[in-house]
Amino acid sequence: MADKKIITIFGATGAQGGGLARAILNDKKSEFAVRAVTRDPESDNALALAAMGAEIVEANMDEEASVQNAMEGAYGAFCVTFFWAHFSPETEMVHAKYMAEAAKAAKLKHVIWSTLEDTRHFIPLSDNRMPTLQGKYKVPHFDAKGEADHYFIDNGVPTTFLYASFYWENLIYFGAGPKRGQDGALAITFPMGDKRLSGIASEDIGKCAYGIFKQGTSLVGKRIGIAGAEPTCSEMAASLSKALGEEVRYNDVPPDVYRSFGFPGADELGNMFQFYRDFEEECVSTRHVPYSKELNPELQDFDSWLKENAKKIPSDVYRKRRAELKERLREEMEDQG
Repeated sequence: MADKKIITIFGATGAQGGGLARAILNDKKSEFAVRAVTRDPESDNALALAAMGAEIVEANMDEEASVQNAMEGAYGAFCVTFFWAHFSPETEMVHAKYMAEAAKAAKLKHVIWSTLEDTRHFIPLSDNRMPTLQGKYKVPHFDAKGEADHYFIDNGVPTTFLYASFYWENLIYFGAGPKRGQDGALAITFPMGDKRLSGIASEDIGKCAYGIFKQGTSLVGKRIGIAGAEPTCSEMAASLSKALGEEVRYNDVPPDVYRSFGFPGADELGNMFQFYRDFEEECVSTRHVPYSKELNPELQDFDSWLKENAKKIPSDVYRKRRAELKERLREEMEDQG
């Protein structure tokens, strides 16, 4: 590690940071070394990164000194926050502030800050087309990251601002996958109309971030949006139908209906999808699929992601298919006597 440039990776056991850590560690000729920051160094993900050659550093994002320690002696850092652990935009901004100030103190040469649009620049709080949440946000996990950009700018941190897209893994882990309705048909439900939704495999976010680091400091000060594809929800349903071997419909609902579904964060996500829908051109044009491919030649589109991940999507498709095969086998055995 001594002859390599250390990249401090926050969220190294999560989706974005983990993808970057593995991208570096899997490249045996990389000029970088990984310092993986985690709250739990004994977690399975942390131990797996250690086995690959990462330096594991324990840190608590709520403690400024802990964040500073994680950056000491590093060349660069990947900074990311995780809203869904606490649902607090104020906490996100505190964590971003700590990371920016620590990066300045450590005199890092290149930082990637995983940010998003501050939707209030598009939809003012006075605009009643979308409800205001937590008193002063439209899409809190977007707005907090966008507002926190100024910590990196004000501290003079050499930063590339990275805009990710909708994770396709949301179809697996966060309940956005196909559900079987009362009519027995599978459907995905989003308030997107016929608008495009920029999406990406979470692992590809880290691989794109690695591509940015490999370009040196030439992308400092730039805002880079990444995506693997830009399908409409109808196109996503068609791809899911092909991958699952059963028709999947697209159930388009108004944002107000989506916000009423009642699961934790439904109002937040309803607002997010409404932002993606109502400002499709701005959101899609910010995220560039061809440039993402330049940064990460292994970039997956939605169909290629499905080839590897369709069976992980929670649905009763495969259970139903196994039941049908079992029943067919039983009938064949009865026929044979």
